Amino acid sequence: MLTFYSRILVAHDGSELSEKALDMAITLAKQDERIELFVVAVSNPPSAASMGSYGIYSQELIDELRKNTEKLLQGAMEKMKDLPNKATTVVLEGNPGRMIIEYAKNSNCDLIVMGSRGLNAFAELFLGSTSHFVVQRAHCPVFIVK
Repeated sequence: MLTFYSRILVAHDGSELSEKALDMAITLAKQDERIELFVVAVSNPPSAASMGSYGIYSQELIDELRKNTEKLLQGAMEKMKDLPNKATTVVLEGNPGRMIIEYAKNSNCDLIVMGSRGLNAFAELFLGSTSHFVVQRAHCPVFIVK
């Protein structure tokens, strides 16, 4: 049975709800092995401006954040190893909401699956700031997992 969706992007940040989102996307993909999964994690290093004049901003910090994000995706690949579907993991850098939307559009994804809240401690009242941003601006349906 082929669903309406053939290219699913999963936003993954290591939080419990992003793990649930990945599980939901895997369940959807099991409907038809032609469904492709794109698991995206976004490394959002601080800019020199956001660190202020006293902050420490270095290439080593950016590299460390990227390595941690890549490790996070190794766990996602492990979960998908027995899935016959094509699955891709991608590390992006920048604003998470913008990068998720941009990657989904450029990859012709027709569904975005993500948790309602991520690791951001300053999330909005009812829906996390990244998920809210994506819901409001995505070109395709967004499946929010709670």
